[in-house]
Order: sequence, then structure tokens, then C-alpha cells
Amino acid sequence: MHQIDPALAKELDEQKPATPPGLLSKAEKDRLIERAFLGLYRWYVDRSQKTRNWNPDMDFDWRNFRTDHSRQMNLILEGFFAVEQYVPDYVTTLLRVIRRSHGRSHFHIRWGSEEEKHADLWENTLLFSRYRSPEWIEEYKHVLREQAWELPWDNTMHMSFYTVIQERATQVNYLNTGLIASGKSDDANFAGDADPVLARVAQVIAIDEAAHFNFFMETARLYLYYYPAQALEALHDVITYFAMPAGHLIPNYDRFAELIASSGIYGGREHVRDVLDVALKNLGVNGRRALRQGITRIRQVPTLEGDTMRDTAIFDVLDYQRVEKKIQSLFGRIQAYEKQVGFDEINPTLFVPSGLR
Repeated sequence: MHQIDPALAKELDEQKPATPPGLLSKAEKDRLIERAFLGLYRWYVDRSQKTRNWNPDMDFDWRNFRTDHSRQMNLILEGFFAVEQYVPDYVTTLLRVIRRSHGRSHFHIRWGSEEEKHADLWENTLLFSRYRSPEWIEEYKHVLREQAWELPWDNTMHMSFYTVIQERATQVNYLNTGLIASGKSDDANFAGDADPVLARVAQVIAIDEAAHFNFFMETARLYLYYYPAQALEALHDVITYFAMPAGHLIPNYDRFAELIASSGIYGGREHVRDVLDVALKNLGVNGRRALRQGITRIRQVPTLEGDTMRDTAIFDVLDYQRVEKKIQSLFGRIQAYEKQVGFDEINPTLFVPSGLR
């Protein structure tokens, strides 16, 4: 019986594709993802215009905003204002990376317009609180914008997972601030901080952040479905090195971070329980420990004797059938929207299974 040369066997082994033959090509996967991005963007805009079309100046009772908030609450408002001042950077930096994707880039412009309203809303809270003068606010803007925020990762897959976690974290910040403003905090330091106007500000922005979280969740699932191994590695990277945006640029940010942590708005406990665990559950990932352990196995090189190790590790980490159901639901929602418009008669978006099981 002829024996294959060991060196040749090693070379062939290294060149073996990571997926079984007959599955979708990279070009086919990318096309399906891009079509889903576009369909999701169109659906999102329609829903956004119908349900969340508010104005940061005219839709809030600013004359009745309280001017006697605690110093702690005023510093929290100041911190939220500072973080949102980097919206131009949040938009332009990622837009350069995703500009060739119609759906993703146009959504990002829409996202930026909604985040711009958040920046204006937090500025109004600072202004009408009378805690800072208009002159101080204007000068602080210049200080904040002396430096620019840069992307933590320069590729769309990593940034999809980053935005999932970041949007959920922001939502948690505002939801918990809303609880204080609604008089529901057990912290004695905030006993006198109930304010119906501030409560509504926090609620309105938190609703926006939930919508953003859901959009980015759909984009992240698309990568998990069509590129599971690479997507899980990207997710692991993001969780390992995640930091809220602009913290290293804002003066006295450590004081702000300590304040929101001690107040129960957002700290280590909230990050794990209310952000990471929620995000992983929605993504279909079987917890932080399974992700951490599975990444090592996914990275192992398949051998000549079989290539099942990579797939097994993926399915140990990821509830792939659940992800597939979510992706089918997404394509179904896109198809329903296209039918309303008439796109289905000209250029319909079709779901194509990945072939992985």
C-alpha cells in the first residue's frame, strides 16, 4: 500500500478548507449578509420615523426641569453630556470602514442623527439644571473636542459585537438613571433627585438605545450564522478588551465612573449581569465560560484524520439552531416589508441556509 509522504500530508492538511465542501462560498455569504443589512436598514428607518421621531428642544418641559438636584446627579448629567460630545467621531470613524456597505453605512448615518439628539438632550439637562453656566458648557465642549475618539477595532465584524455591548451598556446606564429620577432609588444620596422631566429624558433615550441594540444584535447574529468560528473569536476579543467609548479622553472620567458605579447605575456587577449575560443570551452563546473555553478549541488546526473538532467546538459554544431561527425570522421580516413596498416583485431578499448543522 502506497504511503503518502509526511511532508506532503502536512501541506495538504494545512490547506484543507475550514468548512466541508458544498457550503456557501465567502462571496455568497457576504452577499447574503449585505442584502440583510440593506433590508434591515429599510425596515428600521420606517419604524424609527413612525415611533421615535422626537425633538430634544420642543418635546420636553425644560422650564420645569429641577435646579436643585444633588451634586452627584449633576455630575452624572455632566458625564453623560461629555460622552455624547464625541458623536461626530463615533460616526465618521466607523463610516470610513463600512462605507461600501449600503445598508450598514446608511444605517450608521441614521444612528448618528439619533445619537446627535441624545447629545443635545443631555446638554439641555446640564443647561436647565443651572449647575453649569452656558459659558462653562461652551468652553467644556472645546476641551472635549481637542482630542478625537478612534475605533477600538477597524473591521466590521468586531465592531458589530462592540456596538452590541456598548449600546446595551448605554441603555442600562440610562434606565438606572431613570429609576433615580422616578424616585425609585434606595440610595440616600439621591433621595431628593426625583424629577419627572429627567425621568422622561432617560426613558426616551433608553428606548432609542434599545432600538440600536436590537439592530446591532441582528447584524452580529448574521456573522455568527454565516461565519461562526470567526465571529465567536471576534466576540471573545470584544468582551476581553471592552471599554466604554471616550473614557480615556474625558477629564476626570475616573471620578464619573466611580460615581455611577457606587450609585448602582453602572459598575462591574451591572456590566456582567445586565450587559454581557443579556447580550450573550440574545446572541445564542452558552455563557462567558463556554465562550472562553470554546475559543481555544475552535482555534485548533484540523488534522488529516478528521475536521470535526472545529464544528464540535462551535456547537458547544453556540446554540446554532436558535441563531438560524432568528436569522430566518429576520429575513421573514425583511420580506414582509419588501412586499409592502413592492421590492419583492423586482429584487426580493431571499434567505439561503448556511448548510452548517
